Amino acid sequence: MAARVVPKLFREEAGAREEKGQNARLSSFVGAMAIADLVKTTLGPKGMDKILQSTSDTKKVLVTNDGATILKSISPENAAAKILIDTSKTQDTVIGDGTTSVTVLAGELLREAERLVDKKIHPQTIIAGWRKSVKVARETLEKSAKDNGSDPELFKKDLLNIARTTISSKILSQHKDHFSNLAVDAVLRLKGSTDLEHIHIIKKKGGSLKDSYLDEGFILEKSIGIGGKKRLENAKILVANTPMDTDKIKIFGARVRVGSMQAVAEIEDEEKRKMKKKVDNILQHGPNVFINRQLIYNYPEQLFTKAGVMAIEHADFVGVERLALVTGAEIASTFDTPGTVKLGSCKLIEEIVIGEDKVIHFSGVARGEACTVVLRGANKQILDEAERSLHDALCVLSQTVKHSKTVLGGGCSEMLMANAVDNLARETPGKESLAMEAFARALRQLPTIIADNGGLDSSDLIPILRACHTKGEVTKGLDMEKGVVGDMVELRIIESFKCKSQVVISAHEAAEMILRVDEIITCAPRQRSR
Repeated sequence: MAARVVPKLFREEAGAREEKGQNARLSSFVGAMAIADLVKTTLGPKGMDKILQSTSDTKKVLVTNDGATILKSISPENAAAKILIDTSKTQDTVIGDGTTSVTVLAGELLREAERLVDKKIHPQTIIAGWRKSVKVARETLEKSAKDNGSDPELFKKDLLNIARTTISSKILSQHKDHFSNLAVDAVLRLKGSTDLEHIHIIKKKGGSLKDSYLDEGFILEKSIGIGGKKRLENAKILVANTPMDTDKIKIFGARVRVGSMQAVAEIEDEEKRKMKKKVDNILQHGPNVFINRQLIYNYPEQLFTKAGVMAIEHADFVGVERLALVTGAEIASTFDTPGTVKLGSCKLIEEIVIGEDKVIHFSGVARGEACTVVLRGANKQILDEAERSLHDALCVLSQTVKHSKTVLGGGCSEMLMANAVDNLARETPGKESLAMEAFARALRQLPTIIADNGGLDSSDLIPILRACHTKGEVTKGLDMEKGVVGDMVELRIIESFKCKSQVVISAHEAAEMILRVDEIITCAPRQRSR
């Protein structure tokens, strides 16, 4: 009897390989769960931080508990792990918060799926049960949501509570009332817009986090040119990105052959005449402030000072873009035709001192929603983490202004959804009910992990919380300050409906995608042709 011939599809000697069936599925599950376990301890108000250190630059140290930041910094080989990292990045881009929750929930779903697959339940059966579960969970979450968008006073209280809840799991938690007010004031200035470009965050070492403040204006981290005015009212601002350094011959950048020093002087004079003409072209547009992305050399700076124009050089590109946006100007690079350059405006420009640094303050800008948050802190790591924390809060608040529904936090919403899915499982015949029960268990794991991270006894608290919800006390959740089950309405622990809903949907979709895998093919690198 002839032996069965297995065709060779891949050149294994060139680096290609494949994993099939159980091995492929196990590899996916293990990779995804490892990523979830990596960020699990950072979840909740008592979550721990991670130190991230670069192998190439040992001086670069990052201290954070932000899930997206941690996952962006690692590059795993496992394909399923990359899917979870991408899901976390999407959550960070779309909502701004919930990056750890989405990764942990996807990991827990896959942990439950692994147990079901071991019981010989087909992945498609599990997926069918999960799809019904996520539909019921989202409907339950929507029913429990409240919308105070029509009442400005109540809505502002909701925003403050959401900001407190978001900030309570960050480095800013010790000053959460101060930063909540600061974030809400900044977002309400946007008047419904989700464009956070109008909110400029600058970091200055020194002082403590409590010294951070919101400034109603724009701050540029540059100094005014030598001899220029330090204060100017009713400014007409020309924002440019143009070279202002051609008044000198770049000896190292060009080869010039001359017969005498007289010829060198003539070349320099011609360069000066060209620069003077360029400055005259700029001045014909009528600005009294000239801000350039590139350097301004001594001679043009002298011409601007003589004409009574405030010159600011080498403003960083992000600063120039944001400044043009808030002052209503357009970034120009050519100035030959009068009337073609749109100038920006503001009521007052002055040089101020923050900490030990001089900065330029623009107040009364054309776009009234613009503002600057000045963060103070002891070191670079604290300031960087404070910026990430505040940015997460601003993102969630700006989304809540657009979608004003809110839900209860502290594990209350997860328990509510889990009970609804459990009720559906009881009514569903067949193996799909096992998948639904697994989905409910995964949801309950979130409050369990939050309790464990706070050093509380989750095996005691979670059954009490579950019993409360079964009895109809649907506002109960975890009070992490006292370590007991408390009323989330009284404690004002509120989260954005959009954020919570997106966490459940994204985690389910990522887990389903990984569960569908039954083969992993690693392709050989393309051979270079000589």
